[in-house]
Amino acid sequence: MAESCISVEQFLCPVCLDLLKDPVTIQCGHSYCKSCITDCWDQEDQKRVYSCPQCRQTFSPRPALFKNVVFAELLEKLKKTKLQSAVPAGAGDVQCDVCTGRKHKAIKSCLVCLNSYCQTHFDHHEEFNSRKPHKMIEATGRLQEMICQKHEKLLEVFCRTDQKCICVLCMDEHKNHKTVSAAAQRTEKQKQLKKMQKTLQQRIQQREKDLQQLRDTVESHKRSAQTAVEDSERIFTELIRSIERSRSELIQLIRDQEKTAVSRAEERLKQLEQEINDLRRRDAELEQLSHTQDHIQFLQSLQSLSVSEYRLSTALQVTVSSQLTFDEVRRSVSLLRKEIEDFCKDEIEIISDKVKLVELIPSPELKTREEFLQYSYQLALDLNTVNPLLGLSDGNSVIFQGDMCYGYPDHPDRFDYWEQVLCTKRVCGRSYWEVEQSEKGMMEVAVSYKNIRRKGEVERRDCLFGCNDHSWSLFCSSFRCSFTHNSIETDLPVKSISRRIGVFVDHSAGTLSFYSVSDTMSLIHTVQTTFTQPLYPGFRVYYGTTMKLSNLSK
Repeated sequence: MAESCISVEQFLCPVCLDLLKDPVTIQCGHSYCKSCITDCWDQEDQKRVYSCPQCRQTFSPRPALFKNVVFAELLEKLKKTKLQSAVPAGAGDVQCDVCTGRKHKAIKSCLVCLNSYCQTHFDHHEEFNSRKPHKMIEATGRLQEMICQKHEKLLEVFCRTDQKCICVLCMDEHKNHKTVSAAAQRTEKQKQLKKMQKTLQQRIQQREKDLQQLRDTVESHKRSAQTAVEDSERIFTELIRSIERSRSELIQLIRDQEKTAVSRAEERLKQLEQEINDLRRRDAELEQLSHTQDHIQFLQSLQSLSVSEYRLSTALQVTVSSQLTFDEVRRSVSLLRKEIEDFCKDEIEIISDKVKLVELIPSPELKTREEFLQYSYQLALDLNTVNPLLGLSDGNSVIFQGDMCYGYPDHPDRFDYWEQVLCTKRVCGRSYWEVEQSEKGMMEVAVSYKNIRRKGEVERRDCLFGCNDHSWSLFCSSFRCSFTHNSIETDLPVKSISRRIGVFVDHSAGTLSFYSVSDTMSLIHTVQTTFTQPLYPGFRVYYGTTMKLSNLSK
């Protein structure tokens, strides 16, 4: 009897608002969970003054905590009598509809009474309806959704015609409809649910497999990148050492040559100095002889001096080399530096392209012009390749063929027969550019390897875009369109083409695509191949045609 008068609120911790766990009582008489009051006082350690969270009474020093044996025994009894289930409802809990004042957490809902009950009121409900038990479900806050708003009856029937739940009183409004019990509809939908679950589980398994595969790929990618970094560091270090060795060897060679040449020259210098001294001495003797009064002595002395003079004149032949400096060596070293720098620049660009192409996830398919423009390639003509019949204007962005020869200077890279021109910058990775032709005319838009033949003396068509295995060319006019590679021409069944042509290259994927560009991107032709060298955009302009290179950076 005494137990039934006990309120659960008496055994709630003022800090966590839950039933006391390991209850302790402090000096003011209030009780707390041991962990709760310990945490509170831990936060007050710096102040060295400890207070009760309820009455704010202070203590110093920090009091020792002792277990409240009486509360602990009562809590054990409450657990046995299920009174502990009468816990105050928290945020998100279903509240008991019968409780007055502070609401407790509901554990069951009645589909007959349309109420939710805490443990205490559920026991009363069960006792009152023991002869004819009501239909109970787990506590839910959706009871109002389970009754008919019109008749306030439980929704027990499902109308398949209207695809909605109805109560038994709604049957009159659904006379000719196909209806089944909610349980029967649940059974059928349960089968669909199982199928959906199976499909979802399969997708989850596949996605987990994809996730693990991607994780493995990422780890492999990281390892590969680290290995590439380490190998590159080692190779470049070896390359630097090799260049340093070559530098040291060249410097040593120059020094050795300098030493040998200087040593030989110094020998000659000594000989020349000695000869100069001898000649000066002879000159002094001759000068003295010229003043001799005795004719016989003069003649005899002159004869002996003449013999000695002949010997001196034939004793030493000196030839000075015209190669007096190492200027040619310096020029050769400078040229070597430029060649190495150019080679490294080209090769680093190729390597950089390959680095950029290492993708874990393939790039999505491009559809709109905006998506293509993110790979914009800025066209710039190589003036050393322009055919003499082609004129340029508007900052070399417009190409045309007129009635005159423009007389460009001779150059090994110039196309001397076909009206063609190449660009200076090679295509890297994914690249996109556009050109626009005049309203009437013909043009060819091409890509080519740099080593395409330029001169037409041997085989003129071998220099033409598309007529070799070094180039791919799209021909466009108002009446036809064709694609040519390796002298194989393919007519394209295209009805209408815009004057603006877009070209997209994915070098690593080996894809070359041509588009008719207007409000939309219309595919003209796509080639799938393997590019073994860097590509360069090229153009052929026919007589009377003007072609403008589009500036996509604007």
